[in-house]
Amino acid sequence: MQSYSLIAPAKINLYLEIIGDRPDGYHELAMILQSIGLADRIDVRANGTDQIRMYCDDPQVPSDESNLAYRAAALMAQEFPQSYKQFGGVDITIEKRIPIGAGLAGGSTDAAAVLVGMDLLWKLGLTQIEIQELAAMLGSDIPFCVTGGTAIATGRGEQLSPLTSPDFLYAVLAKYGDIAISTAWAYKTYRQQFRDSYAPDNETLIGRKQRVHSGAIVSAITQRDGKRIGQLLYNDLERVVLPTYPKVAKLRQTLEELDTLGVMMSGSGSTVFALVDSQAQAETVCQQLRTLLPNPDLNLWTTQLTASGIQLAH
Repeated sequence: MQSYSLIAPAKINLYLEIIGDRPDGYHELAMILQSIGLADRIDVRANGTDQIRMYCDDPQVPSDESNLAYRAAALMAQEFPQSYKQFGGVDITIEKRIPIGAGLAGGSTDAAAVLVGMDLLWKLGLTQIEIQELAAMLGSDIPFCVTGGTAIATGRGEQLSPLTSPDFLYAVLAKYGDIAISTAWAYKTYRQQFRDSYAPDNETLIGRKQRVHSGAIVSAITQRDGKRIGQLLYNDLERVVLPTYPKVAKLRQTLEELDTLGVMMSGSGSTVFALVDSQAQAETVCQQLRTLLPNPDLNLWTTQLTASGIQLAH
């Protein structure tokens, strides 16, 4: 049976601004998304049956249709019934390295890998844009995860404008194992508390959306100015997450006291990341943070920013 192995990178948010409400119930967002080297490995294999079967080395990851990777395979079967009839079902095996409930798009990138893997397995010959259109049917982060790198994301996150990646930078990721934050909760709470800051009309909304394209952080990324990128990190969701989760707030504050370019919570949390200039500096920051917060439940990773999304494993 034929199979493909894919590398599915995590992502961090260098910028996240909530602009307003959308008619579809989602938020209108302006974000800068960034792929990182921390990645899951996904194997997609034809199984000779009509079933989609999921396997994962992390028992916390569901193996039914609540898993985005499972839903990605089901979507492919639905959208390409002739290919499904010809090639049959798939076994999806996830080697999990991206933490769960971390604001790092772990579920989204796995789903993106399944779409790419099944395109190859079923010899569909889809373009990247066609795969991204399928991805948008599953979730807001998934189109970005297909291509990866660095991009301005607007709409609910599916409208992408690529940028040159600041892949010379490294990141330290820090997350408490016992804290997983619901993205839906974070956005709902933000809406309840800060709705009066939303764009009052469509014209204002469009103006604010366009402003991110000419914003200071985009200029810093284009100029490959690591120090300035670090200074301009921004995330609206910190306003609701940090007061509710004091351990995450303390983690962020402690990282800020160390020698980094900048510190920010990624997405809806609970991961906090720091940007640094080198792998050596990333390891130093890790050691210092471990000394300052000697909690065995605090997980740390060092990784490099990357210019790629889903890739075939070599």
